[in-house]
Amino acid sequence: MSALIDIILPVFLVIGFGYLAVWKGYFNDASVDGLMKFTQGFAIPCLLFRAISTLDLNQNFDLALLGSFYTGAFAGFLAGMTGARYIFGRGWEDSVAIGFCCLFSNSLLLGLPITERAYGADALEANYAIIAIHSPFCYAVGITAMEIARNRGGSLARLPGKVLNAMFRNALIVGITLGFIVNFTGLALPGVLTDALDLMIRAALPAALFGLGGVLYRYRPEGDMRTILFVVGVSLILHPVIVWMLAHANSLGTDGIRSAMLTAAMAPGINAYVFANMYGTARRVAASAVLMGTALSILTVWCWLAVLP
Repeated sequence: MSALIDIILPVFLVIGFGYLAVWKGYFNDASVDGLMKFTQGFAIPCLLFRAISTLDLNQNFDLALLGSFYTGAFAGFLAGMTGARYIFGRGWEDSVAIGFCCLFSNSLLLGLPITERAYGADALEANYAIIAIHSPFCYAVGITAMEIARNRGGSLARLPGKVLNAMFRNALIVGITLGFIVNFTGLALPGVLTDALDLMIRAALPAALFGLGGVLYRYRPEGDMRTILFVVGVSLILHPVIVWMLAHANSLGTDGIRSAMLTAAMAPGINAYVFANMYGTARRVAASAVLMGTALSILTVWCWLAVLP
């Protein structure tokens, strides 16, 4: 019970405050959009840039860690896509968007604060190693699959260009890329710049959690309940179970298991809706899965914390 009260509920209360503020009209849709644009376009890219620019790549880029997490994530994508197609009879484009919902766990807005509250800031290095390639990996898989689905029978020669163009229009990927450049080159940043970045970073997670609450209020569940519950089940149960098994098979250390499991156990991130909206397909399923998954993850994350070392 202490894990639920001390670790999980404070994070979800901030989301709840944002949900309540929009519900009661104290914060309108335009304000939510502005807040999310600030966090996703500026503050969180700064956080990722700083974290990756100072990350010990030799120590933290553990193949067992990344292999365990991303094998589970890709299995979730395949389960979501094929389930949507063959169980629920959705078209291929819908199925890819639904698979993306099962692929893209909320590693940033939920995974980081919950891991930090559970195990301390020093436990986040493995999280950052996962996050460093999370958006590039997920968008590469999702965009590639969607472009193949949309161009059935057509030429795929332009596919790599489309994938790269879509990826590098994402501010998170730009922040990650710049962080790697600074890390690899050993470039020393001026103290005044790092101090300014640190000011931005302090606002990133609480503002993003509050804004997420407003976004979740906007996209309340409407129909497609069986498909939505399927997505939530894959995200909250199948993905972490696969990661759990692989982490133990690969003899992953305690810190790695914690970070990989908690990241895998998070609900679909808001980028699941962004992806669906980008292609104009399965938007209702994506938005509702984000909302329901976020709410239900209060209980599932509590259970995972109870079994983690």
